Amino acid sequence: MPELPEVETIARGLAKRVSGDVIESVWLGQKPEPLKSSAQEIAAVLENSRIATVRRMGKHIVFDLERAGVARALLSAKSRNPKPSRPGSTVRPGRASSAPHTETDKGVRPTQAETTQTTAQWIVHLGMTGRLQVCEPQSEVLKHTHAILKLASGRELRFVDPRRFGRLSVARAAEFEAGGIEPLEADVGQFLALFRGRKTPIKSALLNQKLLRGVGNIYADESLFRAGIRPRRRASTITRDQLARLLTAVKDVLREAIALGGSSISDYVDADGEEGFFQLQHRVYGREGEPCLVCKTPIKRIVIAGRSSHYCPKCQR
Repeated sequence: MPELPEVETIARGLAKRVSGDVIESVWLGQKPEPLKSSAQEIAAVLENSRIATVRRMGKHIVFDLERAGVARALLSAKSRNPKPSRPGSTVRPGRASSAPHTETDKGVRPTQAETTQTTAQWIVHLGMTGRLQVCEPQSEVLKHTHAILKLASGRELRFVDPRRFGRLSVARAAEFEAGGIEPLEADVGQFLALFRGRKTPIKSALLNQKLLRGVGNIYADESLFRAGIRPRRRASTITRDQLARLLTAVKDVLREAIALGGSSISDYVDADGEEGFFQLQHRVYGREGEPCLVCKTPIKRIVIAGRSSHYCPKCQR
């Protein structure tokens, strides 16, 4: 699953390529799993919206949208469709369900205040195999493509997800909240407070998205190795100095991974379809049985709460 560095890399790439562009129309596929909001809501909010910027929030990619009446379109879509659309529905450009303020909108027309510029958000979670890629319209539409946004620039933004664990949703501006704190912005006091009194293994605590946004399996293992802490250690037994060292390690690992475009272990590619390179810098993750790069002790692999964890039994205590 793409973690913070991969999502950050994709968000930065998309921000450079599509910020300022306008979404002219939306096509959504037949599979219901990727749609966390209804197809009608998504189309109503996205169509004719300008992409102000693209940014990461935790493991989510957030598109900040600008358009007259976007917030009202979302509310209108919800009022017309209080229940999610039936599985397998497809919203295509020009359908009345995606156009706010039509004859079918019970005669309700926007007031002057409602036609001023408002904002909304399109939120994308990539799941395990999701991709967001900017394509030329003539390029092949890959199997497992679940959304195609036609842009005013003539390009298309496509969401492809073979395993369908990714999620697409929309929200009113500033309504979406990813939970937890941003590890790259956390100070020592905040970081210490996350783990105080917790009896869970520190590895599990690092993966808890309600505590810390975006850190996943790869970067938790790499951070714990650099901090010299075993993944099974109870969070409550780790000293203040060790936790401070862990925070530094987390930030260093994430920043290095972002600089190298993330880790391409399985399906991950960035917005241009390019792989990352941080997997070449992994010191423990995926290196079971190989010698530790520091002490030559074989790297061990254990399972904690169903997740593989890699560590050096000599360097980590």
